[in-house]
Parts: sequence; C-alpha cells; structure tokens
Amino acid sequence: MDTADLSHHTSRRFNEDLERVRTRVLAMGGLVEDQLARGLTALIEGDSALGHQVASEDHKVNAMEVAIDEECSRILATRAPTAGDLRMIVATIKTITDLERIGDECEKIGLIAARLASVERPADRYREIKHLGRGVQGMVHDALDALARLDVEAALRTARTDRMIDEEYESIQRQCITFMMEDPRSIRRALEVMWVVRALERIGDHAKNLCEYVIYMVHGKDVRHVALESVEHEISVHAAERDQGAR
Repeated sequence: MDTADLSHHTSRRFNEDLERVRTRVLAMGGLVEDQLARGLTALIEGDSALGHQVASEDHKVNAMEVAIDEECSRILATRAPTAGDLRMIVATIKTITDLERIGDECEKIGLIAARLASVERPADRYREIKHLGRGVQGMVHDALDALARLDVEAALRTARTDRMIDEEYESIQRQCITFMMEDPRSIRRALEVMWVVRALERIGDHAKNLCEYVIYMVHGKDVRHVALESVEHEISVHAAERDQGAR
C-alpha cells in the first residue's frame, strides 16, 4: 500500500469513527427525549409505576455518556484530529454532558411523579406543567434536530425560546407561592410542582447549550455567555463576507 492509499484508508477510518460517535450521540438524545415524555406522562396521568420506571432507567443514559466519552478519548489519542474535526469531538464531549444532565432532571421528574400519584390530582390535571412541558419537549426536539443537521439558524431559533421557558417557569413559581399562602393544605403538592418546573427549566437551559455547541461546531465560535443578538449579528456578517468572497 503506497502513501496515498494509506492516507485515504486512514481518512476513511477516521470519518467512520466520527460518524459512529455522531450516531451514538443522537441515539442518546433520543433516549433522553423519550425519558422526558414518559416522565411528564407519569406525572399528568398519576402513574406511579411509570414514574419509577423512568427514574430507574437513568443508568442507561449514564452508560451511554461513559461509552461515548471513552470513544472520543480514543479518537483523540489515536487519530490526532485537527481544526474542524477537533472542534466536533470537543463539542461532542460537552453535548453528552448536557444530555446526561437532562437525564438526571428526567429522573427527578419520574420520582416526583411517583410520589404525587398518591396525592389527589388537581382539577386542571397540572395544566401549567403540561404547557411548560410541551414547550420544553419542543425545545429539546428542535435542539437535537439542529444538532443532527448542524443547522445554525435552527439552533439560534431554538435557543431564543429559552427566554419564554424561563418566563413561564417564573410565573408558575409565583402562582405556587400564592397557592401555599392561601391554602396551607396545598403546600406539599405545590412544593413538588415547583421542583418539577425547576427541572423543566433546567432542561431548557441544557437544550440551549446544545444549540450553542452546534454554532461552535459549524463556526468555531464559543458563544456561551454571549447575548444571542450579538451571536446572530456576527454570524450574519460572517455569512455576508463569505458570500461576497465567493462571487
């Protein structure tokens, strides 16, 4: 095998490694997305068994994080990736950390759902949680979709929705405090609801992080702690300069 053939062979194997990691990350994302959906169902339907099941399956998410992290470490040690490929691996390691933390929050929701199953459900069947939950589910789904397609515009759109999630979370928290002040008998349930919406708000934060990693993978820019408006402006300027240079 001559040098050119060896280089091509090595490059092909490296691309296969990256694609395998990418596939496993998306599978991990699908698992936590399912965990979130079932945890919310357990809460709303008062299904204690389902809540315990969701909580008990968190070890699967943890195992996937460890396996993918080990695979990324192996690639770093044996393939010596450069530039864009290195960014991809670094962002992947960060991504699986956030996915694992989403799994942790889903575990909390499952445990709380199991506890609340023994308490009489409110007449509105946790309407506020359902609405917030749908918003967070949509955000996680869209973030994973942007990650799968490396779509920066979709990532930015999804990241923007985190503000609405935060506002709705704060509104529910205020409402729960009012309920507890008006009726001390509601304190236990209101506190559990507050923990659930806190978990959902944190999941929204992790979904936003996933969107930031998409931007990092594509543009090589670390946009954590940077206002979204500034990120959007910088990316639009970069795109315009690229288009002008292509003419």
